[in-house]
Amino acid sequence: MAEAERIIGTPDITGAEGSGETGPDGPAASPEPGAPEVQDTGATATDADAAVDRSPATRRRRVILLFCVAVVAYLLDLGSKMLVVAKLEHQEPIELIGDWLKLDALRNSGAAFGFGEAFTIIFTIIAATVIVVIARLARKLYSLPWAIALGLLLGGALGNLTDRIFRAPGVFEGAVVDFIAPAHFAVFNLADSAIVCGGILIVLLSFKGLDPDGTVHKD
Repeated sequence: MAEAERIIGTPDITGAEGSGETGPDGPAASPEPGAPEVQDTGATATDADAAVDRSPATRRRRVILLFCVAVVAYLLDLGSKMLVVAKLEHQEPIELIGDWLKLDALRNSGAAFGFGEAFTIIFTIIAATVIVVIARLARKLYSLPWAIALGLLLGGALGNLTDRIFRAPGVFEGAVVDFIAPAHFAVFNLADSAIVCGGILIVLLSFKGLDPDGTVHKD
């Protein structure tokens, strides 16, 4: 009887050991004391690739791209206006595509495409404000498309602002040189084209939820 009680009271060591995790080669090994605990954060390589690179080098490259686009747009606009004033002003329009597209030199004291000629000074202030805003946005610029869009805006604004400062009838009241004359449409210049293209690109980026700092709003 005493022998039977000893057998019944003996703890099931095999069962306790068998309650742990086992693998094909036997029980799983316990982590060694002092080993770092590995946590599953749920991050994947795809998530890491999708992260925005906000390093100073990336921002520097985006700012350089912005100013390169602006300089190209500005120089194209300035060069075309100088050529138009020298060769086309006070001359007969040049037909490029019949009556559909002509080169016709005009002086415009209003906004883009000849609107608002009575508010020359106001449009000059607006152009200067746009330049300041773009300069401030450049401090947190990490998006490639935004760099291109802001560069187009900056180049176009500088192009027309140069006319308003240095052309007749006076400082901040100068008339902008326009020369691209499509049929049934207002006469405009390359600076106007750059501004419109940059504005359209910004609208598209905003609809996609992309901010200048590279943040994407999926909602």
